[in-house]
Amino acid sequence: MDFIFGTWSTDELKLIHHRATRRGLQHHGSITPRDPQPGQPVVVDALTGGDFHADHVALYYTLDGSLPAGSRGVAANGIALPMDRVTIEWDSISWAYLTHWRATIPAQPDGAVVHYRISAWSDTNGNEETFANFPDSQQIVEVAASNYFKNLPMPNNYTPGDRCGEVFTYHVDSFRSPQWAHDAVIYHIFVDRFYPGDGKTWTQTEDLFGFCGGTLWGVIDKLDYIQDLGVNCIWLSPTWESPSHHGYDVTDYCKTEPRLGGDEALKALVKAAHARGIRVLLDLVCNHISNENPVFQSALNDVNSPHRDWFIFDDSPIGYRTFFAVASMPQVNLTNPGAKAWMLDIARYWLKEFDVDGYRLDYANGPNPQFWWEFRAACREVKPDSYIFGEVVEAPDNIAHYIGRLDGCLDFHIGEALRRTYGWKNLSEKALDEFIAHHHLYFPSDFVMPSFVDNHDMDRFLWIAEGDKEALKRAAAYQMKLPNPPIIYYGTEVGLNQDRGTHGNGLHMSRVPMLWGEDQDADMLAFYKQIIKARG
Repeated sequence: MDFIFGTWSTDELKLIHHRATRRGLQHHGSITPRDPQPGQPVVVDALTGGDFHADHVALYYTLDGSLPAGSRGVAANGIALPMDRVTIEWDSISWAYLTHWRATIPAQPDGAVVHYRISAWSDTNGNEETFANFPDSQQIVEVAASNYFKNLPMPNNYTPGDRCGEVFTYHVDSFRSPQWAHDAVIYHIFVDRFYPGDGKTWTQTEDLFGFCGGTLWGVIDKLDYIQDLGVNCIWLSPTWESPSHHGYDVTDYCKTEPRLGGDEALKALVKAAHARGIRVLLDLVCNHISNENPVFQSALNDVNSPHRDWFIFDDSPIGYRTFFAVASMPQVNLTNPGAKAWMLDIARYWLKEFDVDGYRLDYANGPNPQFWWEFRAACREVKPDSYIFGEVVEAPDNIAHYIGRLDGCLDFHIGEALRRTYGWKNLSEKALDEFIAHHHLYFPSDFVMPSFVDNHDMDRFLWIAEGDKEALKRAAAYQMKLPNPPIIYYGTEVGLNQDRGTHGNGLHMSRVPMLWGEDQDADMLAFYKQIIKARG
């Protein structure tokens, strides 16, 4: 089976995930409807686990932009609602009774922003508890996953965390995913590995962790190739200033990486792509930055820095919260108003000043889901038809929390099903058909979930299929018949493969330099052009 980077990679991690989300006080932004429309009341659900007895749960909310406050069901700011105990459930996996609580916030008009918080207490315990008093379930599964990736034992104890914050938010709006996103055929370009530019050769091609020399100018040079393929949207790997080949550790969000061609090259690429009717998506990571970023350096070296609370410093071996215990990737505390405003300004800037068409959001399940309400609204302010979709490697019920918060998410589950059927050959086509039928019924059609058979964090399809190009053709043909937009990872369309697997070698094994000229599989390229054209 595939290795999929994330907190659900193994059965043991799935078990930890289950238990972590059924302890203490839990909410996870669980509201119904998930995408509140004007005039619709909103049902808010919470859960208390078997390790925490609560006799009362209360919800406090505001409509004026201020933060709600209150205690024991009495509002100090805003309006208080008691949450009713609606059911008690036995959960055999956590071996405990779970209590479900519910309250309904009245319908609001278009444009309303609702902030709310939840607290719980018992008649016999004087303490009133909020989410910050319990270990954050997202932190638990990330620590467990990072230990798994490093072959370390699973931890037994976790300290309370404030990653989710105490205040949740939802917007009442009529936003819809842009029509062009439904009709998109997306080409995923890992910029450093695509093309150096006319007259240039690769810097090197042996060390896939190093730089190979691809540039944005090189992408411009190949726009005719991309257009001829039948693609009408390109998704670029991160283009911001960064010390790495992948760019997911940003040192400056206001500059395009000079090695890739700088701001001039990105502006020229967007202009040239738009002239061909091709949209351009940037790959934005909001969850974490580089430890070389001046904002983090200020926070790290000065306890009085205005940026200190933009990060979560703790007594862990690293000393601060990170992306999967990677010290070079400190996590941004997006519950902090200053950090949140900074990230929203970054999103607005590239839409406005560079006219990009939206964002693929790296590790979008890192920030608490309510952050994306404000992110999407900020993007819509600047560009009403921008497309905002996330990388959320979660179970479908977790992905559903992003309905209304994002325009869609990458469809890892269809990718897994396609790869199991045609690559690993351990799922029948009948089972594939049945899974996809249920999958499409589960998610609303306006939640646009692009499909893929290859991506930059997994072994390439041809590697898992042991070079079986006919299997790739069958997988690609099936993908192109699906209603949601297909993503083609650069090189898949010309038979690009890798020479080692990710297991024991690293996720960068699939990021091999693109094939050009006679090195391409002309038959595979012709096949891809044919099936893309057949989509209409």
